[in-house]
Amino acid sequence: MAAFHYSFRTILLSLFLLTVSLSHAQQATGKLTNGPTTLLTSDSVQLYVQVAGQGTPCVYVHGGPGAGSYSFEKLGGNRLEDHLRLIYFDQRGSGRSASSSRQHYSMARMVQDLEELRQHLGLEKWVVMAHSFGGTIATAYATQYPQRVQALVLVNAVLNPPASLESMLHYGNSLLPAAAQPNPGLPMMQRVGMVMGALQQQKMAWQLQFSADSMAARAGRVSRAVAANPDFGTQVFSGQLPDYGQDLVPATARLLMPVLNIVGQDDRTTGAMPGTFRFPKQQTVTLPGKHNSFLEQPATFRQAVVSFVQKLPR
Repeated sequence: MAAFHYSFRTILLSLFLLTVSLSHAQQATGKLTNGPTTLLTSDSVQLYVQVAGQGTPCVYVHGGPGAGSYSFEKLGGNRLEDHLRLIYFDQRGSGRSASSSRQHYSMARMVQDLEELRQHLGLEKWVVMAHSFGGTIATAYATQYPQRVQALVLVNAVLNPPASLESMLHYGNSLLPAAAQPNPGLPMMQRVGMVMGALQQQKMAWQLQFSADSMAARAGRVSRAVAANPDFGTQVFSGQLPDYGQDLVPATARLLMPVLNIVGQDDRTTGAMPGTFRFPKQQTVTLPGKHNSFLEQPATFRQAVVSFVQKLPR
């Protein structure tokens, strides 16, 4: 019997050593493999992650707030996958990711999720690409972890959410007859909701962010193809997350990584435009169209991003 126990312990030890050896081998070769996966955050929220492509690792930070990454993956990111290893993930309370049971949706928590994802994938650095409202989270992440950001690619990015709301409200009002415009004395979020409702009623809402109704319809069809979690977006628009009302433009002066700004010439959504950004190493590419340059100018968008990434220091 003693011999049996000894043999059994030896087998267990051998299996343990084999597991450790395999684990070390996986760490040595990296954990970035293509396909869908999940990340369980340190506060037990399950995030949806999809990795695709080849080349320089690039995480995509979606906008919305709460829009999820699927639309960009199918309408823009897929054109970059021959040069970039795209990491699409849905933020907590967004897209295909779970909600936080404790309603932890602060900017600090979103930044921590990004950093936990980088660590989970075994990456030393990555390019951070963000669209629209995602620009706030990407800039906050780059401010806290500048040594982990090889470069920033900001696509129609919002860095000052209050200015973005003001811009949308002003442009939305200009599209409506005077009788349909909300009372200017009402709270900002209430007026934005009323303008959006009026534009939708008159089938004009697409004009806020798209140059053509057909583009808006295409984007809508793609976004409806997967489940959507509205929790994060609801929290932001309800005004319960005040840290998303801060202006991040001043912080850009301290960020020394290369930055590519892609701007829609007629974009009325972003508010503060790259002309006000203070990144020391930025370049700006202005494309015809509005708020979804990757969809409206796909070839030029691809060319701008690929050319920028190819010139990055290795």
